[in-house]
Amino acid sequence: MTSVLDTKFSPVDIEARKKLDFRAGDAVRVWQKIKEGDPSRKGGAEADKLRSQAFEGLVLARKHGTEPGATFTVRKISEGIGVERIFPLYSPAIEKIEILKRGHVRRAKLYYIREKAAREIRRKTRQTTVAAPQ
Repeated sequence: MTSVLDTKFSPVDIEARKKLDFRAGDAVRVWQKIKEGDPSRKGGAEADKLRSQAFEGLVLARKHGTEPGATFTVRKISEGIGVERIFPLYSPAIEKIEILKRGHVRRAKLYYIREKAAREIRRKTRQTTVAAPQ
């Protein structure tokens, strides 16, 4: 009964989001609506602009299945720094979720990628510092 009410009043196509079949290890691009404008300006609601911004990365985890509080975590490397964002699956701020590449992993949560990426970066910097004095 709640799904009938949810689809009636929600700006999100809940059934389409439920059917999205992505999991940890997949590469996704999440398009999010962002409101630009100065929040301190009075009466600025009409001057605010909406734009879309993509966040592309690896899905580390998907939590709470398809229930209303479902979330998923996406990680990307931006200018050598790891950036993670947690998105609510049914958020009206999310325009669309594109699945770019399927991953084959043996874990449901890929939190170990954080340490693995840090180890690789440390190894690369160690190699470059040793090679630089030559």
